[in-house]
Amino acid sequence: MPYVRNRAGARPFGRGRRRLAVVAAVLTLVPLGACGRGDTAAAPSSPPPAPPRASAGGAAAQNVGARLRELERRYDARLGVYAVDTGSGREVAYNDHARFPYASTFKALAAGAVLRTSTAAGMSEKVTYSRDDLVAHSPVTEQHVGTGMTLDALCEAAVRHSDNTAANLLLDRLGGPRGLDAMLDEWGDQVTRMERREPELNEWAPGATRDTSTPEALARDLRALVLGPVLGPAERARLTTWLKSSTTGSELVRAGTPQSWVVGDKSGAGSTYGTRNDIAVAWPPGRAPVVLAVMSNRHAKEARYDNGLIADAAAVVTESLS
Repeated sequence: MPYVRNRAGARPFGRGRRRLAVVAAVLTLVPLGACGRGDTAAAPSSPPPAPPRASAGGAAAQNVGARLRELERRYDARLGVYAVDTGSGREVAYNDHARFPYASTFKALAAGAVLRTSTAAGMSEKVTYSRDDLVAHSPVTEQHVGTGMTLDALCEAAVRHSDNTAANLLLDRLGGPRGLDAMLDEWGDQVTRMERREPELNEWAPGATRDTSTPEALARDLRALVLGPVLGPAERARLTTWLKSSTTGSELVRAGTPQSWVVGDKSGAGSTYGTRNDIAVAWPPGRAPVVLAVMSNRHAKEARYDNGLIADAAAVVTESLS
């Protein structure tokens, strides 16, 4: 059942924060004042934590919860959703603190971290690699073995084409998965746990915590990178361009939002338990952006994912926030 949640005084992230085990939906009616200011602030050394906020239930939350529970039943899947209208501060949250394997969604965070730590000249640096470095699903990097690619091109390949070798090369630049994890900690995300590289990170079993995150944590990370203070204006624009021109998410959040909305997203798919995710920023015409993360898995190890679940969940979110 939907519940009334009051998180006044709680930090937005933190492994020590008490988790709620209830499957629930919440439609928040209180604006996120300081988070909204962060969307236009100059970049400090690290983004400030979001302010305390209160959440309210009611008929709207109950309707959203019922619709998302029906999607879980229809698709025989576990679903997690977090979305925020950055103009009004209204939120939709369903299993938003539950852990899911993040799969390839991390590539948007890795590219953002590289943009943050590299100069404009550094992004033009050529990174060389050999055929031995190639892993499965590397449609761009496999074409440049021996000649190498610029750091900028590797970021684009990882975000737009979900190229796994490109993602591993970005992780190398950041000090490995633990290096990126440490950067997320500095940004305020102490929830996401990064341990492995591609493609091993896609192997997950229920109850495992390595290479997992929550819908709320990933949505906040993406918001900080695309709309907030983590990157400078040029770097934000570069990452936004890659997300908007992603080639892997046409059947996911994009398919569940009105055609007039412009969507930038990073998808993810695991190799076990039908893992399927999408994290996105959506720009409705004439309104502030909506940031959302939809994460899912199924109950059998060999189960395949269904893109329709992500699209249908995104449709519920956008309708409730419109």
